[in-house]
Amino acid sequence: MISRVTTQTQMRSAQSNLQTNLARMAQLQERASSLKAIERPSDDPSKAADSLAVRADQRAVAQYSRNAENGNSWLTTADSALSNSTDILNQVRDLTVQGANDGSLSQTAKEAIAVRLDGLKQDLLSQANSSYLGRTVFAGNSDAGVAFTVDPTTKVATFNGAAGSTVGRRIDADTTIKVDVDGGEVFGVNATNATSVFTLIDNISAALRGTPGTATTPPTLPSNIGHFLTDVDARMKTVLTAQADVGVRQGQIQKAGDTLVKQKGALEVQRASIEDVDLGQAILDLKLQEVTYQSALAVTAKVLQPTLMDFLR
Repeated sequence: MISRVTTQTQMRSAQSNLQTNLARMAQLQERASSLKAIERPSDDPSKAADSLAVRADQRAVAQYSRNAENGNSWLTTADSALSNSTDILNQVRDLTVQGANDGSLSQTAKEAIAVRLDGLKQDLLSQANSSYLGRTVFAGNSDAGVAFTVDPTTKVATFNGAAGSTVGRRIDADTTIKVDVDGGEVFGVNATNATSVFTLIDNISAALRGTPGTATTPPTLPSNIGHFLTDVDARMKTVLTAQADVGVRQGQIQKAGDTLVKQKGALEVQRASIEDVDLGQAILDLKLQEVTYQSALAVTAKVLQPTLMDFLR
């Protein structure tokens, strides 16, 4: 059976082909302008799904990076406070050694040492109340303004943190790192410590002045001040241990931060391979399509010659 091809059929076919070429050229022109391979999900549903998945991973990595940065700042603040606390306790130890030389010191000299110890206690309290962005790094998840307060009358220190609580930062889907320090344990202000570091300094000052100490310790005579060195050394060891632990966690979170930077770069490359278009290739495709469209116009003009009706218009 021979199909009849009329002039109208040719015109419809030519028009359809021209519209297809024109639509393709418009698509390529839009792609070259935006440099995006996917303007709408219908362009390529499979790539659109891949793009959404990659972008979800990018958002997660960005959040983990912010968590790591924030956690590193917490740990840096804690490390600085513990380092300063160690320096202060070293000074307390040196003054305690000086005060132990009972035979060579006048009462005026001992009073001067005691005054200096009182000042160091305030410095140590300031370090124990160190905070980052308004949150104290030694009080867990407590919203208290300061981790420690000292009663001006009894001179007894109180820990305001939430016992047993911690502050953590998630650095990947399965890992959370603790970024705070248990101030009650480090400075000895909790139920398991009979004497805090603040009370210890008060007792040394009281011993130098020849007055009763604070807390539960009995009055200490100046001639017995040397025995406080053991307690000072124990407190220094506790602070140094806490600082070493902070260093380990900080190293872990910094390493995680470096890994997240690499993941961020890899995901951006993956996203670009799905969504972005090479500018040179886009321009080349557009030029080829323009040639194709111009050729289609030329061929159509040759094939569809003017009819009698065209002359009668």
